Amino acid sequence: MEGQGLPRSVLFACTHNSIRSPMAAELMRLRFGPLIRVDSVGVRPSEEVSAMAAFVVDEVGGDMTKRQPKGLEAFGEYYEDGPFDLIVSLSPEAHHTMLDLIPALGADAEYWPTFDPSLAEGSREQVLDEYRQVRDGLARRIAERFPRPSTG
Repeated sequence: MEGQGLPRSVLFACTHNSIRSPMAAELMRLRFGPLIRVDSVGVRPSEEVSAMAAFVVDEVGGDMTKRQPKGLEAFGEYYEDGPFDLIVSLSPEAHHTMLDLIPALGADAEYWPTFDPSLAEGSREQVLDEYRQVRDGLARRIAERFPRPSTG
């Protein structure tokens, strides 16, 4: 990515597009609204977005209830809005796949290793805490990587 400026578009990618990448995309939408085009994708998309991921994002004001996991076929050769400025991969499998799609799908790629909270064990509350830690970690990383433009 060039300089410190904000990208015009960001694609978050993970393995199933059911937890990490839709969480990150929704957190990015909460932070920037329509200023940045944001989407998410999975290498092997699940049938639905994780209810626990949707629950913890709802706790901070986001809404993932209408999101459907999607795979790379959703970003065909003639993707209507053109390639993304940046692809952020959140799982090793997604990162390896996305690197092969530079520059067709995105101009640049970054890898943010992110724990898959679906692997967490314990009570419902313990598992939710793992999802919250992932959410909060993604929110911190987004805030650090994409500072808000100055209004002054």
